[in-house]
Amino acid sequence: MKSTLKELLLTGLEPVGSTMYVWGGGWNEADTGAGADARRIGVSPEWKRFFQKQNSGYDYRKTCYQISKGLDCSGYIGWCIYNIRNTEDGKDGYVMPAEKMAADFAARGWGTYTARDEVKNHRAGDIMSAPGHVWMAVGACCDGSVVLLHSSPPGVQLAGTPDRSGRACSRAVKLAEYYMKKYFPKWHEKYPSCAKGNAYLTDYARMRWDISGNAVMTDPEKYRDKTADQILKDLFSARETGDGGYGTEGFRCDKRCRNDFGGNR
Repeated sequence: MKSTLKELLLTGLEPVGSTMYVWGGGWNEADTGAGADARRIGVSPEWKRFFQKQNSGYDYRKTCYQISKGLDCSGYIGWCIYNIRNTEDGKDGYVMPAEKMAADFAARGWGTYTARDEVKNHRAGDIMSAPGHVWMAVGACCDGSVVLLHSSPPGVQLAGTPDRSGRACSRAVKLAEYYMKKYFPKWHEKYPSCAKGNAYLTDYARMRWDISGNAVMTDPEKYRDKTADQILKDLFSARETGDGGYGTEGFRCDKRCRNDFGGNR
């Protein structure tokens, strides 16, 4: 079964803003692999119900192993992969320790593995894994920052890294804040922070999807060549009513930035 980078990212957005981080969420009770929630098509209604009961002081340390209530990082990525690889519940799952995910997916023939010391850039759909965490890139910005999707306390959300100079108030962080506030206001009111540390750019190995058509992924929308600004605008247009248009003033790349981005594949 083949998918596209756009379908992968749209799938990744489904639990955003309504799914809490729960240690063990997505795993089975034996803690050995994917549980039922990570082997289901679509989001679990229980995730949203649990989110609605939480306040801004949510402490994931008090909900460990309440596996039906939400998702941890590997449970989230495993759920995303399951939903682009299957059309019915209960098949084999893709949940495993975070640090193994990039290498495991590459070994299946899905793409190319790059060790963390050799990672030079980030593109749409890249699976980034390290001991203790795994996340998925939405896209890079002109300043070198990266917009990402992941489950990290307090839960599943868009976030941004610092820029290439280490500046925390990066374009990616501003984009993540803009979209979380606009499309997930109840979440953003409780959990407004969208900024992540520089380790997200330096400490993770990468699996980059093979989009040649010879594996499981394609990229007809050319997301691999687009900035995070362009990708997010396209992704969220599908969530809009009417003509699907909306303003992203303040987030447009100029011609020089687009050229710089395109020359750094």
